[in-house]
Amino acid sequence: MCIDEKRFQQLMILQENIGIQFNNLNTLNQAFIHPSLTNEKEKPYQENNQRLEFLGDAVLELAISEYLYRHYDFLTEGQMTKIRAFTVCESSLAQIARQLFLGDYLILSKGEENTGGREKVSILADTLEALIGAIYIDKNYKTTYDFIIKNLEAIIFKAIQGEWGTDYKTDLQELLQKFDEDKILYNVVNESGPDHDKLFCVEVVWKNKILGTGIGKSKKQAEQNAAKEALDRMNNEL
Repeated sequence: MCIDEKRFQQLMILQENIGIQFNNLNTLNQAFIHPSLTNEKEKPYQENNQRLEFLGDAVLELAISEYLYRHYDFLTEGQMTKIRAFTVCESSLAQIARQLFLGDYLILSKGEENTGGREKVSILADTLEALIGAIYIDKNYKTTYDFIIKNLEAIIFKAIQGEWGTDYKTDLQELLQKFDEDKILYNVVNESGPDHDKLFCVEVVWKNKILGTGIGKSKKQAEQNAAKEALDRMNNEL
């Protein structure tokens, strides 16, 4: 997508805000192109930020995992898993995106713009992940790691102090592993709605048995809801 003079100035300000100067402004710009725009303009998906979001999600989890491993040797594997889950959840990422004013730089379809897309938790969280992916592609892992920790360290510390929310997936895993080490699977069984506003339906499966079903605006949210339903069912059976 072409970067005009107005957009160029916006990206200059954005780089100042995040403290990183990009070698390729097109990569930075792409991190803020929401899928609703490419759908509206009938542009190829390669032009929106979903692939960068996919990459950023993986780099984010690695960086948080490394940070916890290196700096908190008193934490168990289970504790680190819960802290990481709290740190990378949608609400935490959206909080950081708001602090960085990332919503101001989004390029949305008219429909998404009119329905408050710049303030939607899921969109803000996805945008931060896409930005992380863009930093990794344009720079390197160290720069990306430093950016992640600089912005998320306070949330990590809050989680370590025991203020994390409920991580139903980890709770379910810890419960089931008391009985058997079989792998827990989360399967997407249905997707509905346009690409920029999908609704996911996920089943949690263990030992070839469906334990619960969850629906959410993201796969992560749907998985958490499926795990919650599974826990609720199991508690009712006890």
